[in-house]
Amino acid sequence: MKATEVIVVGGGLVGMAVAYGLARHGAKVTVLDEGDDALRASRGNFGLVWVQGKGYGLPAYARWSMESARLWPQLAAALLDESGVDVQLKQPGGFHFVHSEAQAREREARLGWLRDALGGAYPFEMLDHAAVRAHLPAVGPEVFGASYTPMDGHANPLKLLRALYAACERRGVEWVRNQRVQRIDPAQGVFTVHGIGRSWQAEKVVLAAGLGNAVLAPRVGLHAPVRPNRGQVLIGERTTRFLDYPTTYVRQTDEGTIQLGDSMEDVGYDDTTTIDVLGTIARRGVRSFPVLAGLKLVRAWSALRVMSPDGFPIYEQSRSSPGAFVVTCHSGVTLAAAHALRIAPWIAGAGAPQDLDVFAGDRFLNPQRTFDHAH
Repeated sequence: MKATEVIVVGGGLVGMAVAYGLARHGAKVTVLDEGDDALRASRGNFGLVWVQGKGYGLPAYARWSMESARLWPQLAAALLDESGVDVQLKQPGGFHFVHSEAQAREREARLGWLRDALGGAYPFEMLDHAAVRAHLPAVGPEVFGASYTPMDGHANPLKLLRALYAACERRGVEWVRNQRVQRIDPAQGVFTVHGIGRSWQAEKVVLAAGLGNAVLAPRVGLHAPVRPNRGQVLIGERTTRFLDYPTTYVRQTDEGTIQLGDSMEDVGYDDTTTIDVLGTIARRGVRSFPVLAGLKLVRAWSALRVMSPDGFPIYEQSRSSPGAFVVTCHSGVTLAAAHALRIAPWIAGAGAPQDLDVFAGDRFLNPQRTFDHAH
């Protein structure tokens, strides 16, 4: 039986961001990572640090996403200093394309609702084709216009994960590979976490196991009814730079690589790629930027996102087993800064971030509570 202060179950973007934040607070942390056969959402991330449109129906989530985006430069600088890895953060603003006047009106109404719900603190512009072309000269003629906000950006998600691991290692975080958690036993303020042939004890345990949280959460009095949602992504060869801004479905990395995405498919735990969906993604990319028509594709991947019933994160400490926390979301890149710099201090003992109670998992057991917060 090995003792530590905090056990983090899950070694993806969410778990490692929390582990890094806890280590910054001086906690002795052990991360239990299931291994390469896990359903890793982190390996399929598109890399957007995205705000616009998020929180429709729940203004607290819009505020949460905005705060994380504001904190991102602090996280990127700290990781560069501690790991030597540049996560390639760029926050020039982002574009969401529309292809008709009706889509433009619908988009403006959606973002206008968010602006009003946040008391005006939600900058955005609706741009016609000519205005979009002034920023993105390669945009296609079928793009009617776009919404733009200065809050959006992107980063390299693989370098982010690498930086988090390196920074955690430097701060003494223990990373245990190939350990699927079998059972968690809470007793007298101590949690015993049983893996494969080994066990650990700690005063606190953080469930950041993605889709695995659905099974683990009830064992410590928490509720995390997450389900898989498949997303597929195409990767194109490096090409001459033509895109300096992130867009919803196309982005170009610092190295010139093209990413085309994505899909949202309710197909259970099937994480295979499919020709029909990849074809739709490719056609949409070429429609947005005709210069991509001759692009050679180098790989495709599929991953399962972690989705709650309402699409918003779940953050909660167990009432029946204090010291047990659940942290789950589908925006591991966007919210990485909030997880490291806001959620981790809360777990370490600081005050809870504003509105955190809105994201408690028991909202799914009390539909009226969800309605009150949403409206």
